[in-house]
Amino acid sequence: MVEYTYSEARQRLAALLEQAVQDGEVRIRRKDGRVFVIRPEPGSGSPLDVKSIDMGITTAEIVEFIREGRKTYPAGSSQAESTEDMTRPGR
Repeated sequence: MVEYTYSEARQRLAALLEQAVQDGEVRIRRKDGRVFVIRPEPGSGSPLDVKSIDMGITTAEIVEFIREGRKTYPAGSSQAESTEDMTRPGR
């Protein structure tokens, strides 16, 4: 672990911060003997970074599911009736 004097830390702040990233922390010692530790803060990452799961289906199958879900059926067809049954209250 690297330790800098207060004067060195002021003069070489950019290098000190890079050293903290590489080593995990650096120490700064003042003339009065107090020591301060500089550590990089861990990145929080993006809220959109989510783990994927293997569903065992291909991209082509996913596209087909989406296309099927976007289809419109004429009134009175068996597909339209089954969809209406699913939207009735109490089901």
